[in-house]
Amino acid sequence: MIHGLIIQGIAAFFGTAAFALLYGTPGRYYPLCALTGGVGWVLMLFLQEALHLGVGTSTMAAAAAVTALARCLAIYQKCPVTVFLISGIIPLVPGAGVYWMAYYLIMGDLNQAAANGLSATKAAVAIVLGISVISELPYLHMKKKPDKNQENT
Repeated sequence: MIHGLIIQGIAAFFGTAAFALLYGTPGRYYPLCALTGGVGWVLMLFLQEALHLGVGTSTMAAAAAVTALARCLAIYQKCPVTVFLISGIIPLVPGAGVYWMAYYLIMGDLNQAAANGLSATKAAVAIVLGISVISELPYLHMKKKPDKNQENT
């Protein structure tokens, strides 16, 4: 299991870096974007395989972790959160589930199409919820500090 997680984590790392390149992310952010995607993918797989959580729960937890990591990296790098968030979420997007749903629809296997469509929908909703929950947390470090040059009136 660990061997598979490492291999898939490396694949997610490089896949996320490739997407960051396609997305037009500045080159200095590629390693951090790739790290964000790799961490999210490995966390999702770990939750599904080791803890036997469902697709929705594991994807939501991974999306929340990716969002939190993206926010921290954005603060550290002084850049927009979307630089890391969009790239980091890509491995979690249920593209294969949507593909297989369409395939089974075309082949006439409605049971398999419905199962794949439901799984893809759960993952998509979980991504939205994971991002939304973490995005609603305030930036505690960004409280406005009084300007020393400003007079108290």
